[in-house]
Formats: sequence, C-alpha cells, structure tokens
Amino acid sequence: MNPYQKLLERKRTWTPVQTTAGTVKEGAELVLSRALALRHMELPVGDFINDALASEVPEMARELLVSNVKDEEKHDLALGYIANAHGVDEKAEAEALRLRDAWTSHPDHTITKAMVAERAIFFVLLPLMRFTGDGGFRTVSADISRDEQIHVAANSLVHTELGYNISPSLDKLRKATINWVMQPLSASNPDKYLNKKFWLDSSDRLMYEAKLLSLLPPELAESQRSLNMQIQTSHSTLNIGLTVERLLEELEDMFPPSQPTPETPINQIMYRSGQRSIVDFIKSRIEEN
Repeated sequence: MNPYQKLLERKRTWTPVQTTAGTVKEGAELVLSRALALRHMELPVGDFINDALASEVPEMARELLVSNVKDEEKHDLALGYIANAHGVDEKAEAEALRLRDAWTSHPDHTITKAMVAERAIFFVLLPLMRFTGDGGFRTVSADISRDEQIHVAANSLVHTELGYNISPSLDKLRKATINWVMQPLSASNPDKYLNKKFWLDSSDRLMYEAKLLSLLPPELAESQRSLNMQIQTSHSTLNIGLTVERLLEELEDMFPPSQPTPETPINQIMYRSGQRSIVDFIKSRIEEN
C-alpha cells in the first residue's frame, strides 16, 4: 500500500456543531480573535490543493488530496461556528482577509503554500486555541488537528516528490502572518501560552526542523507492525473472556486522540497518530460488523 493510501485510511469522520461561548483564558482575547480571523485561510488552502490537482501531482495522491479539500470546507464551517458564538473583531477580520490575498497571490506552487500554511501557521494556532480558548475552541482544535496531521504529511510528500522549494519570500510571508496573530501578546509574559516568543519560536521550529518526508514512511511502517501486533494481542485476550468492546474502551484510554503542541516533535506526532490509528481501525471493524 502506498503512503498516500495509508494516510487516507487513517482519517476519521467528525461533524462540526454550533458551540456556545464560554470563558477564555484571561489575556488571550485579542490573540484568539486574530487566530479565529485566519479561518479565512481554510478555503484558500483548499483552493491551493484544487489548483495542484489540475497540474502534475502524483496520481496516487489524488484521492487523498480531494479528501483533504473536503476537510478544509469542514474546518471553515467549524471555525465559523466558533465565530458565531464569540463574535468577531472587524478590524482583525479585514487584516486577515488582506493576509489571505497575499497568500493567494504569492507565486510559490500551491501545494508548497498549503504545506507551509498548515505546518507553520495552523499547527501553531490550533494549540493556541486549545490552551487559551474555551470548550468550543478546544473541541474544534482537537478535531481539526487530527486532519491537519494528515494534510501536512500528504502535502510534504507531494512537495518533495515533485522537487519544489520554499522561497525566502514565502517564509517571510509566513513570519509576517504569525507575527500579526501574536502581536497582542507580550514577549515577557511568564505564562508561556500568553508569551509571544513561545509561539513565534514554535512556528520557526515547525518550519525549519520538521522533516516529515524522511520520518513518514518509517512511522507508517511501524504503525502497521503495531497494528498487526495489537490485533494478535486482542485475539489472545478475547480467549480469556475479554469482550471486543471492553478492549476498545481500554485502548481509547491508552491512546486518546493526539493533540500536538508546537513543542511536540514531528516524529512523536506521527508515532502517536500511528498508535491512534489502531484504535480507529478496531472501532471501524466493530461498526462494520
């Protein structure tokens, strides 16, 4: 099975729902309004992938990329529900639209722009929402994060397979975007989740240190071996009276959905996703039967 198909099979379904506004972390109100305003980037990222599909992307990647575009539409809807609940900052909304236009008009290949936006922007904003937002923010962050792990891996594979490069000007745009989001925060705040430098450094690390292509195939192979071992273990366990449902409950506790932070190494993100894929596989098999 090729790596794109493996990524596609690791997807799980979820449904956006309208949330109600709760209490966010004190001091995070402005930065959250800017992070939320960047939801306007979700559909353009989907457009980037659609544009790539009209060009020379690997044939094996097409089904996965089409599925990823549908995910972006769902992300836009979920974040729109958060905006409905909390309201929006009109100034931040206008500035985010200008940033969106800058990303859209940038000359780098669309698959490269999608990869950079998801890896070094969204992978920072989602943990920000998780650690400073209310329950609605946290739920949406977790749901979108699972999708984005697969999106980043897929786009990184295509980007590298086709020999594309990230231009200095795109990296400059990435820095300008994340700096704009974090501008309301102080670089001296002792609370790291309200510290501008913590989040800016996180974006830099995700940009410069992430090497998904080299990490992805071994991790997927390892997750497959783990899956086979887990199935064998479950068969042995069933012989002593443990039900499949009870086994699934235990696995849910042991391997909850991954919610990476900017400090989480990429190889750890992929490894935990591989562990979680075991749970999702068993759950899907139970539902089929």
